[in-house]
Amino acid sequence: MLIVKKFGGTSVADKDRIYNVAQRCIEDYREGHDVVVVLSAMGDTTDDLISLAKTINPEPKKRELDMLMTTGEQVSVALMAMAMDAMHVPAVSLNAFQVKMNSTSRYGNARFKSIDTKRIRHELDSRKIVIVTGFQGVNKYEDITTLGRGGSDTTAVALAAVLHADKCEIYTDVDGVYTADPRVVKDARKLDAITYDEMLELATLGAKVLHNRSVEMAKKYGVELVVRSSLNRSEGTIIKEKVKMEKMLITGVAADKNTARISVIGVEDKPGIAFRIFNTLAANNINVDIILQSVGREGTKDISFTVAEDELKRALEVLEEHKEALTIQDITYNAKVAKISVVGAGMMSNPGVAAKMFESLYNSRININMISTSEIRITVLIDEKDIEEAMNAVHEGFALALVE
Repeated sequence: MLIVKKFGGTSVADKDRIYNVAQRCIEDYREGHDVVVVLSAMGDTTDDLISLAKTINPEPKKRELDMLMTTGEQVSVALMAMAMDAMHVPAVSLNAFQVKMNSTSRYGNARFKSIDTKRIRHELDSRKIVIVTGFQGVNKYEDITTLGRGGSDTTAVALAAVLHADKCEIYTDVDGVYTADPRVVKDARKLDAITYDEMLELATLGAKVLHNRSVEMAKKYGVELVVRSSLNRSEGTIIKEKVKMEKMLITGVAADKNTARISVIGVEDKPGIAFRIFNTLAANNINVDIILQSVGREGTKDISFTVAEDELKRALEVLEEHKEALTIQDITYNAKVAKISVVGAGMMSNPGVAAKMFESLYNSRININMISTSEIRITVLIDEKDIEEAMNAVHEGFALALVE
């Protein structure tokens, strides 16, 4: 059996935890399995490196940031190989260049194009545990790239897919996927299983358990995932195509504070204007989420939409640059907003989900600014200061702690 195991930064934060991870990997190895391990940087290393970079240059080039940040994973894999060697188990550490994990050239948010498995297969055939740096790839210029925060999850799923692994296990500092962030909602409940689609929505909408692109890739290639804690032996949560729904209307509640609202005021009320606005943003790699357009009046209309807060500055610059061409009279924004979402495949066949969510927020006197829906999701935009109260109110409103 071939097993891919991914461990996050908290799982390898210090010497003791490195040895703990090494022991868990060696247990599978000694049972006769092939083991590939993907590691994140230790603890807060990535954040520390970014902070250090900004003391040198407040706006460092993304290429150089990638060169810097990928050193964190290289430290982790080297130390892990040393730990396994000290425990008398053969292991080898490899970075993205040595494996040849080919990626696109978008620094800071690259995507995999292909992965050469020859080196990994050779090392596995030599009965070594293979330890690979997460979060990184190599572009056509042979520059190191990063996949975006949480990208080690995607590295693990990509390796599991190309190696046709029997298992892909994602280890983190929580026991699995919960109905809400247990640090915010104290009675949040761990789920035994969840579908790819539900997990993808939760990950995209702010749940920090998995990188959303890793879930997207797992669904595409049929890689069944298990999310569990590296700090205990609990079973965790299985993520797969179909699960027993347990009559659950809503699977979970997610929140995202990395959100900003932009409003373009007084644009011409005629066909093609909305296309030109959002096409201009897309051409500058700015993703837009919730969109609200007002009813036209006196030949003009207003359009409001949300972007990630860390893309706000760039979005405003682009809109200002094209203000006249896009017929924009004024631009306003608010960075003190947050999204709260409910996700569940059960809502497709059950009316009244939106009403229940709105009632829960109303009972807590929380105002809704914007609304967006899909078949298995309802998202609303609220003031950032209300987000924790809103999560608890909605979680309680749907009685998520009580579902058995």
